[in-house]
Amino acid sequence: MPAMPDYLRISNAIMSDVRSGRLKAGEKLPSIAQLCEQHEVGASTIRQVYIRLEALEVIHRHQGKGVFVTDPDTWMRKP
Repeated sequence: MPAMPDYLRISNAIMSDVRSGRLKAGEKLPSIAQLCEQHEVGASTIRQVYIRLEALEVIHRHQGKGVFVTDPDTWMRKP
């Protein structure tokens, strides 16, 4: 079975952190450079992560301020 692409692995990990409460609504995510270092991937991979998470409404970006976690109630399905 092929390995999961890095951008999916990282974005799934961030979503898991939000679901578990390790990342809270309104919390600022690390910069692209910090995430690159943390996950040992290139900047284009982290940009893909942010694009995916933004499309899923898990995060929102503020130009010049950073990337922030969206309230999980707006995107998580209730059981």
